[in-house]
Amino acid sequence: MDKIKVGIIGCGSIAKHRHLPEYAGNEQVEIIAVCDIVEERAIEMARQYNAKSYSNFEELLANPDITAVSVCTPNYLHAPISIAALNAGKHVLCEKPMATSREEAEKMIAAAGKNNKKLMIAHNQRFVPSHQKAKQLIENGEVGKIYSFRTAFGHGGPEGWSADGKETWFFRKKEAFIGAMGDLGVHKTDLLRYILGEEIVEVGAFVETSAKENADVDDTAVCILKTESGIIGTLAASWSYVSKEDNSTIIYGEKGILRLEDDPVHSLIAQYKNGEVVKYELGGIQTNEEGKQTESQVIKHFVNSILNDVEPLVTGEEGMKSLQVILAALESNESKRIVKL
Repeated sequence: MDKIKVGIIGCGSIAKHRHLPEYAGNEQVEIIAVCDIVEERAIEMARQYNAKSYSNFEELLANPDITAVSVCTPNYLHAPISIAALNAGKHVLCEKPMATSREEAEKMIAAAGKNNKKLMIAHNQRFVPSHQKAKQLIENGEVGKIYSFRTAFGHGGPEGWSADGKETWFFRKKEAFIGAMGDLGVHKTDLLRYILGEEIVEVGAFVETSAKENADVDDTAVCILKTESGIIGTLAASWSYVSKEDNSTIIYGEKGILRLEDDPVHSLIAQYKNGEVVKYELGGIQTNEEGKQTESQVIKHFVNSILNDVEPLVTGEEGMKSLQVILAALESNESKRIVKL
């Protein structure tokens, strides 16, 4: 069987630490092209993965051998490059947040449909074992009716991770469009929608830039969310957690409490009303901490969706629904009102 030939557009940290090594480790894939406007970066990755380097994404997309691409660019380029790639007949795996507006997201979805190509958004939190297990426990009714939740995603900021350090595009509104809310918060809106199996219908938020002097985007945000059945909870997204990363979610139900990624050893702890406690060791969540890199499963899932011609778990529509919650949070902060979706 022929291998899927892929190209990676954008050779920054997410490509370097996630997409490239995970494609390279997949026996059904061959990396044949990489692209970055910083030419040395593309050349270095091309050398490492025995691929052709480009500094112009349109030239890469004109290569007829490429079946699929990963879009790993700054946020403002996600939609235009994804749409160009879909129109060039390539399947697309796009980093999150998928776009900077609902209109852009809709155009991406339309391009995927028109060209009959897969569009997947790289929301890796759905593939974390503890999150999948929690979804199962909730679906099975083991936690009973869900009342509330709190979820957080915070660390010291992208400068420790980004290829450009303190000069990173993450801090520039023109390129990032949104700060910690887009970088981290959108992962959690996607996770909550997935685990609870419900849409979020109302959003209230406070969004600040308090920690990063060189940023013109948010670095600390707290949202209150309400789902269609009336489950309420909070979401915090922050680049101001200077010590340990927090990536935890707690679900409060009538029969028990689920603590996800809240304990260093047990990735899921179920505490039941009757006093019973069940601790699961399911393997860690993906992290960018040195030496703790784990496979995100995103690449494998994307490749399988192409090979088996099935819809990926995180379609463009799913990505858009998760993005809309974030856009509503920004609107709520501006208007100082609760925003209905």
